[in-house]
Amino acid sequence: MFVPLRTVFLVPFPPSGCLSVTAQTSAPPSTPRPDCCLAPSPAPTASGPAMPGFVPRHISVFPSPQELGSSLAQLVAQRAAESGGRFSLGLSGGSLVRILSQELPAAAALSGPAAPARWVLAFCDERLVPVEDPESTYGAYKTHLLSKISIPENQVVIINPSLPVEEAASDYAEKLKEAFQGENMPVFDLLILGIGPDGHTCSLFPDHPLLQEKEKIVASISDSPKPPPERITLTLPVLNAARTVVFVATGESKAAILKRILEGDEENPLPAALVQPHTGKLHWFLDESAARELTVPFEKHSIL
Repeated sequence: MFVPLRTVFLVPFPPSGCLSVTAQTSAPPSTPRPDCCLAPSPAPTASGPAMPGFVPRHISVFPSPQELGSSLAQLVAQRAAESGGRFSLGLSGGSLVRILSQELPAAAALSGPAAPARWVLAFCDERLVPVEDPESTYGAYKTHLLSKISIPENQVVIINPSLPVEEAASDYAEKLKEAFQGENMPVFDLLILGIGPDGHTCSLFPDHPLLQEKEKIVASISDSPKPPPERITLTLPVLNAARTVVFVATGESKAAILKRILEGDEENPLPAALVQPHTGKLHWFLDESAARELTVPFEKHSIL
C-alpha cells in the first residue's frame, strides 16, 4: 500500500542491536513537530547547583504500551548479552511491573534459560512495607516476574522492611556494596526508571533535600509527599553512575510533565531532569499519549 510522504524501513535500535520498524514522516521546515528523527535529540539547557552536565539522549516513541514493553524487554536482554557475564539491573515499580512481567521472560529466554542466572537484580526505590503488602515493589515483582525468570534468590537485593527506615537504608547500601564486590559506588549496567506526574523519579521528589545528597548511595525518606511516607531510594550519584538509564512513561497524564522535563529550562530542574549519566547512555521510552505535547525531535517506532 502506498503511503504519501512516508517511508518505512528497518533501523538498529540505538545504540545497536534491537530491530524495530521506524516510520519517518516527511514534514516541511515550518512544521513544529517532526514525527521522527534518527539522531539523538539535543538536550535543553538548565541551571541549578545540582545539575550535572547534559549528555545526549535518545527519545523513542511507540504506538502503545505493549509495543514499548516489547522493545524495552529486548533492550534489557541485549544489554545482558553485551555484558558478557554478570549483568546488574535496577528496576522501578508502578506500571513497570506489569510491562516487564509481560515481556521480559520471553526476551530473556532467547539468550538461553541459564542467562538470568548471571543477573544481579536490585530496586531503585522501595516502600517500607512488608513484602506481602500491595505497595511493596519487590513483592509485586516476586509475584509477577520472578516466578517466570530464574534469577538466583541470593542475587536479588532487597530491603529489610522490619528495620526502621534509616537503618533499612544503611542495610540496603551495605547489601549493594557486597553485591557490587565492594565498590563504594555501584555502577549498574541498566537502570529502568519511571516518572511521577510531579516529575519525581525513584523516591526523589521536587524540592526535597535528598536532591542535594552527594555522599550516600542509598537514602531514607520519612516525609514522602506520596504515600506511604517511609521509603528508601537510590540517590542521584548512583543514578548518574549507571552505564545505561531508561526512563519509561506512558499515558496522557504524563504529557505535560514530560514536556517540562525534556524541553524546559527551569531554575530548579525536576528530579527526573537531574538524571544525566556521567559516562552512560540515556534513553526515554514513551508511548504516543505521553509524547503528545513534545516538539523536540524523537524516533517513532513500531514493532511488526
